[in-house]
Amino acid sequence: MKDPKKEMNRREFLRRLGFGTASAMAMMAMEPLEVFSRDKETSQKPADIRMTYRVQHGSGEQISLLGFGMMRLPDSQEEVNQLVDFAINHGVNYFDTSPMYKGGRNETQTGEALKRHPRDKWFVATKMSNYDQRYWTIDGAKSMYENSFKALQVDHIDYYLMHGIGQNGMKDFNPRFINNGLLDFLLKERDAGRIRHLGFSYHGNVEVFDWLLDHNDKYHWDFAQIQMNYVDWRHASLKRGWNKDADAEYLYNKLDKLGIQCVIMEPLRGGALGRLPDELSNQLKAVRPDDSMARWAFRWVGSRPNVLTTLSGMNNADHLKENVLTFSPLETCTEAENMLLANIADQMAGFPTIPCTTCRYCMPCPYGVDIPGNFAYYNEAVHNHILPLPEKDAADYKERLQAFNDGLIKALPDEKTWAHSCMDCEECLSKCPQQIRIPNQLARIVETLRG
Repeated sequence: MKDPKKEMNRREFLRRLGFGTASAMAMMAMEPLEVFSRDKETSQKPADIRMTYRVQHGSGEQISLLGFGMMRLPDSQEEVNQLVDFAINHGVNYFDTSPMYKGGRNETQTGEALKRHPRDKWFVATKMSNYDQRYWTIDGAKSMYENSFKALQVDHIDYYLMHGIGQNGMKDFNPRFINNGLLDFLLKERDAGRIRHLGFSYHGNVEVFDWLLDHNDKYHWDFAQIQMNYVDWRHASLKRGWNKDADAEYLYNKLDKLGIQCVIMEPLRGGALGRLPDELSNQLKAVRPDDSMARWAFRWVGSRPNVLTTLSGMNNADHLKENVLTFSPLETCTEAENMLLANIADQMAGFPTIPCTTCRYCMPCPYGVDIPGNFAYYNEAVHNHILPLPEKDAADYKERLQAFNDGLIKALPDEKTWAHSCMDCEECLSKCPQQIRIPNQLARIVETLRG
């Protein structure tokens, strides 16, 4: 008979995680919860608080359905170490980085944090981020590749990606990966075991995505990373109809048909799905009053069986704790909940927001504009019903225009970072994974401020 003192119910689990009360330091110092270890199965650890894993088809590796996106790490290595320690102690074992994040420091921070744990307890993913034409030569690309091993302090990379294929279509893909022999080199590295799994992350022109999958018999992709959430499932191309992007439903289904597992990025659509307007969030709270908007979005993504892991940029303790709880274990969405989220996505598709995920690839702006900051504030104004503004003769027009201006000053105190500093140089256009026409969208904000 089990000792009731040794049983940990869900309430106790929440208490020990310290939701809403403990500081980040206190959270990291608490006793590790062994129930999340994928190697341990004991009768004293109830199944309803165990991390959910998916099996990688080729290797049989158990990958945590919650993956740690390292792009937005804190500057302090000590803080990074604490976050990684907590994640690993609670079952997260997939960590995603890139040589382009934080000017190259991100891989170094990731390597320093991970090396403190046994190598068989974690999997690291990094990328060939050769956007700059200096790395389009085979020697330049190889230097980036070798530097990743040094920064991560590893002798093999578990998951290696060609980064951001699709941007500028085949016009950029061919010189980045084909003409210079780089893809052939990466295939040989996989054969040699220095790369354990080879794949790609996709943004932009679906022509490249289709080409890679149409040649799967030659390349045998191990995985692919795509942007997927319950809005982009059927509304990605609608939101950016001038682009040749494709809805996530198309991307996922094509990968699923070929047996290529998906790594998911932007499950919260740059955080937007964690901050729904009241008229939308109330519909979800009526069904599950205790669930956050983020949990709804993560549950939707994780419910798809061909998802290997779901990346979340967890740069603070509260987000990390909540996400661990969501996936421990994941409670898949019911058919009724999927229908509700599809209906909410349809409603959201009518909102005039800018599809920015705040990845900051567009930064720095040569003229000092805080591009993601302006877009984030604009979208917040839409969600708070400040925008779109009514007709100028409406009774509340001046009040809402003033609220928009006041909010911008609070969000971006330095006027030099505002949208009106944009000189339309278009340097940012080729850098945006979402293919946003950035100068046009900044001009929309300027026009709004003029009233």
